[in-house]
Amino acid sequence: MNEEFESVLTAVGPRLRALRHRSGATLTALSETTGIPISTLSRLESGQRRPGLELLLPLARVYQVPLDELVGAPPTGDPRVYPRPSRHNGMIVFPLTRRSGGLQVFKQILPAGLTDGLEPDPRTHEGYHWLYVLNGRLRMILGDQDFVLGAGEVAEFDTHLPHWFGNADAAAVEFLSILGPQGERFHIRASYRPD
Repeated sequence: MNEEFESVLTAVGPRLRALRHRSGATLTALSETTGIPISTLSRLESGQRRPGLELLLPLARVYQVPLDELVGAPPTGDPRVYPRPSRHNGMIVFPLTRRSGGLQVFKQILPAGLTDGLEPDPRTHEGYHWLYVLNGRLRMILGDQDFVLGAGEVAEFDTHLPHWFGNADAAAVEFLSILGPQGERFHIRASYRPD
C-alpha cells in the first residue's frame, strides 16, 4: 500500500472524531442515526478499524460533508469551489476563491439594518479593492467622499484610502469583492496620495 493512501486512511479516525465533537453528537446518538454499532464507530475514530464505503457513506450523509472531504482525499483538480460562509461583524462572507495570495474573491451580504445607527469607522490596509453591487444599495465612505452604489454599479480603489461599507437604507445589500495585493490591480479610479 503506498504511503499517500496509508496517510489518508490514518487521518480518517481523528477527522471523524472532530466532526462528531463539532456536531455535539454522542457515539450512541450517531449509532442510532447511522445504524453503525457503537463499538465500530469507536474503533473507526481511534484508528483500530479501516474505514470502508459502507461505513463512510452514512457518516458523510449525517455530517453533511462530501466523501472526499470526510477522508481528506488529495485534490483531484476539481475546479468547483464549495464556499463556506463566515460572519464578520454581522456581515456574511462567502469566499469564492481557494488559493492563498493573489486575487481573492468574496460575495458579501450586509443583512437589513446591520449598520443602522452605526457611525462609519473607515479603515485602511494593503492592496486594491474592486466591488460590484449585486442587490440593494451600498453606502461607501472613501476618503472624505460618501457614495451610494446601486445594483450593477462598480467601484475600484486603493485600500490605503480610508474606506467603510454599510447599508444605504433599511434593506439588505449583496456585493462581490475582489481584493488584490499591492501591484496586482485592475484600473485604479481613486488613488491615495500621502501628504
